[in-house]
Amino acid sequence: MLFDLDGTLIDTIDMIRASMRYATETVLGAPLPDEVLMCNVGIPLRQQMAQFSEAHTDELLATYREHNGRVHDAMIKEYPGVEETLVALLERGLRLGIVTSKSRTVALRGLERFSLSRFFEVMVTCDDVDRFKPDPFPLRHAAEMMGVDIALCAYVGDSPHDMSAAVAAGCVSIAALWGAFSAESVLSPGPLYQAASMNEVLAIVSGHEGSYRVAQPTAGG
Repeated sequence: MLFDLDGTLIDTIDMIRASMRYATETVLGAPLPDEVLMCNVGIPLRQQMAQFSEAHTDELLATYREHNGRVHDAMIKEYPGVEETLVALLERGLRLGIVTSKSRTVALRGLERFSLSRFFEVMVTCDDVDRFKPDPFPLRHAAEMMGVDIALCAYVGDSPHDMSAAVAAGCVSIAALWGAFSAESVLSPGPLYQAASMNEVLAIVSGHEGSYRVAQPTAGG
């Protein structure tokens, strides 16, 4: 079973928004709406900064990282039920991994803040691949590292990029509705299931998935 990190296991939303705002206002000299700042969360940070200004990508990236490094530990939070759900999944014999667009160093810092890294046997970051979500390659790479067929995996994520990658990869897709994106946005790629909490993720994999299935559009409609 594979998980996204930001907005799924760890609540980094306020921290990301604050660091985005600081970087763009410092470098570009003007505030941007929150929906613009946050619309590409889930893809690699360099790509996000290039969306704001290709000419200032390096400066935006450095300024973001400087601010993020200062506020990281104080601003991130663990979502309710995360540790308990991970324990329960392991007790059911599931193997766990992470697929994130963050760098390995920053991802590990967040996981260690809440002692979560011990639950995961693999982690694929933007340092490990050259194709990123919404491309399905990182998910397939994680499954390959675990020695399992991607079709036997599930992926839980809170962004449309996560769900696009999961649907394209052919794994079981579970939309996390507690993250940074609206339900409409994260459900738009057509995931199989939706969950409003980590406890509902556990219910889905424990045989109660019918209540959480996402209605799929019918042919011609």
